[in-house]
Amino acid sequence: MKNFAVCVVSLICSLSAFAEQPAKQLEEVVVRSHLLSEGGAAQPLNVISGDELTSKVAGSLGETVATEPGISSASFGTAVGRPVIHGLAGARVKTTEDRIDSLDLATASADHAVTVEPFIANQITVLKGPSTLLYGSAAIGGVVDVETGRIARELPDQDLQGRVELRFGDNADAKTAAARLDGRLGENLVWHLDAFAREANDYDISGFVESAPLRASEAAGENGEEEEEQRDILESSFFDNDGVAFGASWISDKGFIGASISTIDSTYGLVGGHHHGEEEGEHGEEDHEEHGDEEVEEESGQIEMKQTRFDIEAGLNELSGLVESINFRLGVNDYEHQEIEGTELGTQFENDAWEGRLEFHHKQVLGFEGAFGVQLSARDYSAIGEEAFVAPVDSETQSLFWVGEREFDGFDLETGFRLESVEHDSSVAGLDKLDFSAGSVSIGVVAPLSDAVTVSALYDFSNRAPTIEELFSDGPHLATQSFEIGDLSLQEETANALSFTANYQSDWIDLNATAYVMDFDDFIYQAATGAIEDDLPVFLYKQDDARFTGLDLEAVIHLAEIFNSDIDLTLLYDTVDAEIDVSGNQNLPRIPASRMGVGLKWQNEEWSAKLNWLYVDKQDQVADFEFLTESYNDISLRINRRFEFGDRELDVFVHGKNLSDDEQRHHASFVKDFAPAPGRRIEAGIQLLF
Repeated sequence: MKNFAVCVVSLICSLSAFAEQPAKQLEEVVVRSHLLSEGGAAQPLNVISGDELTSKVAGSLGETVATEPGISSASFGTAVGRPVIHGLAGARVKTTEDRIDSLDLATASADHAVTVEPFIANQITVLKGPSTLLYGSAAIGGVVDVETGRIARELPDQDLQGRVELRFGDNADAKTAAARLDGRLGENLVWHLDAFAREANDYDISGFVESAPLRASEAAGENGEEEEEQRDILESSFFDNDGVAFGASWISDKGFIGASISTIDSTYGLVGGHHHGEEEGEHGEEDHEEHGDEEVEEESGQIEMKQTRFDIEAGLNELSGLVESINFRLGVNDYEHQEIEGTELGTQFENDAWEGRLEFHHKQVLGFEGAFGVQLSARDYSAIGEEAFVAPVDSETQSLFWVGEREFDGFDLETGFRLESVEHDSSVAGLDKLDFSAGSVSIGVVAPLSDAVTVSALYDFSNRAPTIEELFSDGPHLATQSFEIGDLSLQEETANALSFTANYQSDWIDLNATAYVMDFDDFIYQAATGAIEDDLPVFLYKQDDARFTGLDLEAVIHLAEIFNSDIDLTLLYDTVDAEIDVSGNQNLPRIPASRMGVGLKWQNEEWSAKLNWLYVDKQDQVADFEFLTESYNDISLRINRRFEFGDRELDVFVHGKNLSDDEQRHHASFVKDFAPAPGRRIEAGIQLLF
């Protein structure tokens, strides 16, 4: 980490002398994640870029987007966090890198990290609600797409540009270094280079490691025996991640072709697995080994993960005939990780996967402009070891899709369909091959009522094929403190979704509101049975009808301009209610609590300051055998100073998070009762743009 930071500084010092172009300016936001976005997509979406992305970027993709309306994070310490959209998580929310799946094992378990690095992102787009037309049945809850720019599509304005960021945090002695360079050689060749390194020790928390309901439950079963409760620090919450990527593109007036290769190497602690060892009383005499600047109990688990990814993209523009452009994308992945228990290898996971898509953008047909295409993917998954709770499986997916839009007098109509086939083959484990068919249809309307007001409505019918974890799980899963049992008889789940969105923009206020309802037939979920197997609670995958309803609200009020400075007041509110259609308790587990927030931002050409307060309500609408989560406050303050040195720009910032030092537990997290979020933390850093 230290060597990398030195290399980054040296690299910039040597290259900045050649960067004689003007300082990097904010670019127009272009949403590539949705083919109809340029016309004002009916689907609710959030775009994070520029200074906003810089201020929100965090150690995991989930934490980076978690303050957007309707979005939260299923955290597993600070190293792991998957996005949760409108209460839907896991395999229902697809994470993509430049519109191709992240190709990792993050959907297989809550302790597996997403292999998309937020610090390298140019832009993050969140598609809220079913996105199955473009991305497949797995995206029945939404998509989080990270645009890296590793494969350039257009010639840049400058021959060389880039950015470098260094940041340091007092909690866990966290350090981050990230850099990217984009250059041009000659008339047609564009190249890209990026690298990052992040590390942190076990982080400080506010209060006890275990939640109050969990401690009360354990106390009730101790028969008067008292045990010292751990507090103030979350053991096994360390991480050490680094990665590098290189890309190049050949670009002309007629199109482009490019490729990139990237690697990620990550080691992080398993907070859940460590807790299990304590519950069973396995810790005994404490042996220690060094990890960085800290000591870690030998029993604490950790994951060592490596991924190498190769991407290709090509496009042809300005074609004659019905098809006006063609785009091809392919991602190929070599992924493996080892789960280490103390000093011994517990389980080895491997996931060789690829995904490709070919899109044809067509001119008007029956008044509709749009795109049709084919998407193919394959995955070879295996797990060997004592925690191999899913049998080896080979999966293949084939699909056809079309999306289009047509302008009418007073509104735009958006529609499309997708046909998909999914096959899971686990014959190596002596199980039958399973085939599923999924179909999706969508129709939406976007209507500008005035220059300031736009309303939209979207209806989606979609299917989702069961995942291999939902079908083939059968064994103990220590990281999530569960014994998981799949069901080979699971069928496709079906969703009927309806959303309404209203946007109002004027000189003094920007307002966005989305209301939605999703009715599921045969919704797949994990149900706690109350049984115990291998000292772990048993969770069974089941299917029942379910309904999700919710509301997202966000308003930015432009208060005034004082002394050549802008002052904005931001208001946020979101809530989701999810119920399963069964007798008795109808609450689904791990549904995020309602939130409300207020932010105040002051900014001029040199300084900016933003104070945010987010209140997360108590979540007491819990499933059987699930503990409630108490409410908490999250207060943050970020101060930024911008300097200009000729043609370059330097930003210096200080960012305080959880300044009230509240105990924060994310209800969507599998480990919320024994892995709270960090306590008060102060980050300071610099970012150089040239």
